[in-house]
Amino acid sequence: MCKMYGNKGVNIVFNIFNTNNKNNIKKRKKEYYMKFKIKKNIILDQLVNVSKAISSRNIIPILNGIKFELTSEGLTLMASDTDLTIKSFIPSDKIESIDSTGTIIIQSKFLIDIIRKMPSDVVNFEVIDDLKIMIYTEHSKYNLNCLNSLDYPQIDIETKDEYINLKATDLKTLIKQVIFAISTQESRPLLTGINIKVNGNVLEAIATDSYRLAKKTIILDQTISEPVDIVIPGKNVDNLDKILEDNEENVEIHVFNNKILFRYEHVDFQSNLLNGTYPNTSSFIPNDFIFIITTKLNDLFSSIDRAALLAQSKEKNIIKMETKENMLEISSFASEIGKVEDYIEIDKNTSEDISISFSAKYMMDALKTFSSDDITIFMNGDSKPIILKSATDESLIQLILPIKTY
Repeated sequence: MCKMYGNKGVNIVFNIFNTNNKNNIKKRKKEYYMKFKIKKNIILDQLVNVSKAISSRNIIPILNGIKFELTSEGLTLMASDTDLTIKSFIPSDKIESIDSTGTIIIQSKFLIDIIRKMPSDVVNFEVIDDLKIMIYTEHSKYNLNCLNSLDYPQIDIETKDEYINLKATDLKTLIKQVIFAISTQESRPLLTGINIKVNGNVLEAIATDSYRLAKKTIILDQTISEPVDIVIPGKNVDNLDKILEDNEENVEIHVFNNKILFRYEHVDFQSNLLNGTYPNTSSFIPNDFIFIITTKLNDLFSSIDRAALLAQSKEKNIIKMETKENMLEISSFASEIGKVEDYIEIDKNTSEDISISFSAKYMMDALKTFSSDDITIFMNGDSKPIILKSATDESLIQLILPIKTY
């Protein structure tokens, strides 16, 4: 009897344990197991955006994943490499259905390609246990390993009461007009970023690699009480440009001592700043010039493009520009190929002529940033910087150092 009682007792205890465990699992599924349905194009666009914050050099494995946080209000996607954090919110009215909420980290390596190649316009996401998620449509199903959201580092997105407001289209234009001039040499880290200065209602963006310089000035619709002088990593600014849409929506810019936040529609883009003081470039651009030449922008660009075909060095692409009365001669020479001479009409302020050489690539990069019909070239001699400005808009200045030829 004791033996039978013992067996029954063990069985009874064992069954109770199993029943409680199943109930716990059901309860956890109900409370924590995320399940939702969403249109493929909606989530794909935002996954592509946030994935730009994932670095191939991450040494923290969980930062190779994208954080999914689903509430009744909507889905928040976040990715970070600690230097750059991107968070995107998809409101519930853009989600087909939300069955249960929760948080999970999905490894990003194959995620975007999986969603992109799904054969249906609507995709289902369902967490099936603590560290697995099923992504499926009617005819296709993926079971992916996940990571525990509790292991994801705490990353705060902060805002300030006073911030800069810019239209998205103006910010994108500013980026394109200066970012090409940043340095790619890590030995001078500050020059790999864009210097942003704000004084009152004047914002300046400056980039230089010490061989060329780009400067854009914008008059804000507001006055900022505290001066701003920061350097944003160029690679992060490039990613911001890829995310921003070219429209009239406002972008909030919140500046802190060590980071900057760009808030745009449902996207938060937070970047660390580069440490150090950016070089004072104000003295690089002279106020007075001996030679002032005005010509058609497209004519100058096309002429340099043609002359660059025979440029002697692919790295420097050196070409020569020489004034001859009311004409500008653009030429290049390659000993093994030959010589090219191209002519365009100009207006100039003096009867004196000048001959100067420069990098065709640098000049063409600079000319691409202008949209006016005419371009004005300012010079003080063959060894002094070449300054480019629009004939109708002085908010953009491009500077190129000449190349001495012998």
